[in-house]
Amino acid sequence: MSRSTFIISRTDAIGDVVLTLPVAGVLRSLYPSARILFLGRSYTEDVIAACEHIASFLNWDEWRRLPAREAARAMAATGADCIIHVFPDKTIAGVAKKARIAERIGTTNRIYHWWSCNELVRLSRRNSNDHEAQLNLRLLAPLGGRSEYSLEEIGGKYGLTRLVPLPPGLEELLDPQRFNLILHPKSRGSAREWGLENYGRLIGGLPRERFKIFVSGTAAERELLAPLLAEHPEVTDLTGRLTLGQLMTFISKADGLVAASTGPLHLAAALGIPALGIYPPIRPMHPGRWAPVGPKARVFVKAAECEDCRRTGNCHCIREIAPSAVEAYLLTLAGERGTH
Repeated sequence: MSRSTFIISRTDAIGDVVLTLPVAGVLRSLYPSARILFLGRSYTEDVIAACEHIASFLNWDEWRRLPAREAARAMAATGADCIIHVFPDKTIAGVAKKARIAERIGTTNRIYHWWSCNELVRLSRRNSNDHEAQLNLRLLAPLGGRSEYSLEEIGGKYGLTRLVPLPPGLEELLDPQRFNLILHPKSRGSAREWGLENYGRLIGGLPRERFKIFVSGTAAERELLAPLLAEHPEVTDLTGRLTLGQLMTFISKADGLVAASTGPLHLAAALGIPALGIYPPIRPMHPGRWAPVGPKARVFVKAAECEDCRRTGNCHCIREIAPSAVEAYLLTLAGERGTH
């Protein structure tokens, strides 16, 4: 079968999209001359624009407003001969079939894939012990991909090289004499959070002469972060100041980032800076499935069976991770940075 243009479909959150970029990286190695397109949501477009493996972004937020026949016509117009449904979506699967995409790859555990796809991969994420990025790559089996990829391999296949320049004044915020640390305390409800009190204790424990600290977040999160920012006026407030593309560039120039399992954490890992993730041990939120993947990524997780807060969201098993442990690791990183 001729394969010259691929669509990777992943229409969920930023972190999920970042962990899907290695699919494009492996596809590029399997089909060096192919054109790779990415079907995603508007808010992830800056991530896709930065990936050297992907030729174009296809905006599902625009297509989903169209009648199914028109959406299918738009998909067919891309010239794609293969679509990989990394994030299963019944509507998209139907559109791809209507568009007569020659090869449509899905998973066996979605009933609608049995009629909408013609290549099925046996894959169940719910009970798997593998990482999300490894599970994504299994969908390349019909295209010649291997059954297993190590996390070390995956960490080198993001391709985030097309970063945008920072506006005047933003790069100057970084201090070349200190360890530039970004804290991203909130998650927009996508992850269990460490808590502002723990971030406050971490800020208070890090020596100011060695660390310059930034707090990032969306404009909508500024009010939620106000108590932390008021308590620590020495930190630099980045909330709402950067586009996603600019945030990626700023992260790439920083020395480290601390966050829960969020998009910025996965971006930091993909961009090759120390990405320190704070995680609960609860399946499927645990780091075995969602840890940041990169050469300088590290996770902190309480070694315990933790089920009592599964339904409440008030996760004591993550809040009990000691800021002093994160502080000690950051001090080590700062010391190593000072020797280079």
